[in-house]
Amino acid sequence: MQQQAIRYADYEMEVLPAFEALTAHDHLNVLAMVLAGGRGERLYPLTGHRAKPAVPFGGSCRLIDFVLSNLFNSAIPEIHILTQYHDRSLLRHLQQKWIRPYFSDGPLIVPTPAHHGTYYLGTADAAYKNRVLINCAKPDLVLIFGSDHIYRMDVSQMIKYHLEQGAEVTVSTIPMPISRCAQFGTVVVDDEWRIRHFEEKIPFPTPMPDRPDQALVSMGNYIFDTDVLLEELEQDARDGDSSHDFGRDILPRIYARRRMYAYDFRANRISDVEGPNDYWRDVGTVESYYLANMDLNNPRCRLTLENPAWPLRSINRHGRPAQVTGDASGKAGCVENSVLGNSSVVSGGYVRDSVIGQNVYIASGAVVEESVLIGDVFVEEKARIRRAIIDHGNVIRAGEKIGYDVDNDAARYHVDRCGVVVVPHNGYRGPSLQAAKSRNLVRERNSDHKNTERRMQP
Repeated sequence: MQQQAIRYADYEMEVLPAFEALTAHDHLNVLAMVLAGGRGERLYPLTGHRAKPAVPFGGSCRLIDFVLSNLFNSAIPEIHILTQYHDRSLLRHLQQKWIRPYFSDGPLIVPTPAHHGTYYLGTADAAYKNRVLINCAKPDLVLIFGSDHIYRMDVSQMIKYHLEQGAEVTVSTIPMPISRCAQFGTVVVDDEWRIRHFEEKIPFPTPMPDRPDQALVSMGNYIFDTDVLLEELEQDARDGDSSHDFGRDILPRIYARRRMYAYDFRANRISDVEGPNDYWRDVGTVESYYLANMDLNNPRCRLTLENPAWPLRSINRHGRPAQVTGDASGKAGCVENSVLGNSSVVSGGYVRDSVIGQNVYIASGAVVEESVLIGDVFVEEKARIRRAIIDHGNVIRAGEKIGYDVDNDAARYHVDRCGVVVVPHNGYRGPSLQAAKSRNLVRERNSDHKNTERRMQP
């Protein structure tokens, strides 16, 4: 274990509490399967051309980076990412940010696309069809984790809990007000936190034993003893009435005959995070995705993308810094309470309460408020954007308004039921993004020349 810790230190992690937690169990062989094959239909149109786990978030990363960073930082040695729909951008991201040469130290991270000509029928079917990976590795424990949630978690602490409880299956859970539980699967536990029942997306789930106003929501992360997992996958595969899903089929069927426990996510501790570790978001809808991005602008939010002791490892730290500059006339740009990605420029424009991704240009007189500009977006002069999500490759033409007229927006773009306007990837078929950037580059050069002449005047 000491040698492994040294190798992980090469990736610039200064604090590695996961290794301390696992030292007592260094004989364990652990394998993780990350479920990254869902369609993400409720997140359309952001998932119209990419897998849901590949959807960008926070101006600098993608959804899958949270689970991969948690597993990497927790010293999980082998991680298989099970992909399926629209996986090209996801595979490219994994290749660029996560997959290392075979001779590199660190965990083995392997994308595993669905076999040619076949599709996964559900999350359990995905694990079943890749059981050869489990049989080859012969792990003691198998982790089944989702790939589209936003949270930070030291997985080694959940493993320690699983072993201490003598559990065969452990489900990661988080308490949530009953009024918000209808869209989630919930679990019912006894005083020892052993699971006694599953409830799938019902309006009034059974409350926690000590909190009548809250219920335990399943986070979609599971730990299985390997022999238990393989046995239950085989049985599920033979069941013609099953939808072959962990949450709907396998777990509700086996809790009465298996030692299954709920793990309280609030008990998980992350270095340099003050207070309870209680931030977890399922960004399965446009509204939840939008609100999670807006959380980054809330100074009281417990989510931060920067934590050297528990880094989000794929954040792009290359490229020129973001700039807030004046326009050709000297009008200053202004940014209030917002996130700005690398290589983005606000030149005489105004940005408030927004998340601006990489390579975004906001021109003079343009206004962006309470919006998410994912990246590679050009906002021309005096355009106005409010409560919108603008996907890659868009040019918002001069004077255009988005988020001010519902009927006009609905005729051109996607308007979610929460009122947020989504401009899909390359959704605006006006001048190309490259043409807009080239045109503006000429303006910037002319402006720089004039400003230089002014400074040289006596």
